[in-house]
Amino acid sequence: MAEEVRQELSALAAIFCGPNEWEMLSCSETDGAVFRIHTTAEGLVGEDVPLELAFHLPVGYPLCLPGISVTSEHLTRAQCVTAKEKLLGEARKLVSEPMVHELVLWIQQNLRLVLSQPETASSHEKCTLPESATGDDGPWMTLLRLDHMRARTKYVKAVEKWASELRLTGRLMFMGKLILILLQGDRSNIKEYLILQKTSKVDVDSSGKKCKEKMISVLSETKVQTEHKRFLAFEVKEYSTLEELQKEFGAAGLGELFSECVLGLVK
Repeated sequence: MAEEVRQELSALAAIFCGPNEWEMLSCSETDGAVFRIHTTAEGLVGEDVPLELAFHLPVGYPLCLPGISVTSEHLTRAQCVTAKEKLLGEARKLVSEPMVHELVLWIQQNLRLVLSQPETASSHEKCTLPESATGDDGPWMTLLRLDHMRARTKYVKAVEKWASELRLTGRLMFMGKLILILLQGDRSNIKEYLILQKTSKVDVDSSGKKCKEKMISVLSETKVQTEHKRFLAFEVKEYSTLEELQKEFGAAGLGELFSECVLGLVK
């Protein structure tokens, strides 16, 4: 992790030092940093709207965009998506320099204006940078592995809900104790999915207490290639044998992905 990113994290923790304002969720040299900031902004009628802003600073940050998630019990899902996409638009102007504090200040000062605009104007807008800047254009694909899923029914419903809201397609795959999630869609939406997965209490621990997902692994992240099949929907599927799982990957043109990332997990 770059020294300037460490300094930014330290400064953010000092700035957002009030009760429950700052929460570091994970930080590593390989996956970057994931944290959450709780703040408020002025709503449409001058009321204080509580906001939960989650950020993922990938290893390449600040030379690439952060992942951003906006949630609030006072806003609709479409309004949260609009706010997120507006923040990503501002982030594009700040690439190559630390930007999180600037983004928090921006949404604090501009939420009222964001909410006053028609939701459909931005919530369906595809946000991408030119390929020369990020290489994020076109659909992306990510393969994830979950260590376990104790509250399976609740967990599956949450995954299906997030995939639907973020317009992601793919598979949630079960084979014995192996749990994989294959996602296809806009890269910024996949990043937001990962933030939701890591910051939401979707499972329970061994004592039955609600907990966040701390044991998720990103096995692969790449652009969807011409030989890859595009999934039309997000489906939950179970496989009784390794051969069945391999056929699923093979039918989607992902045989190489299976060999490189999946086969070794079950040997």
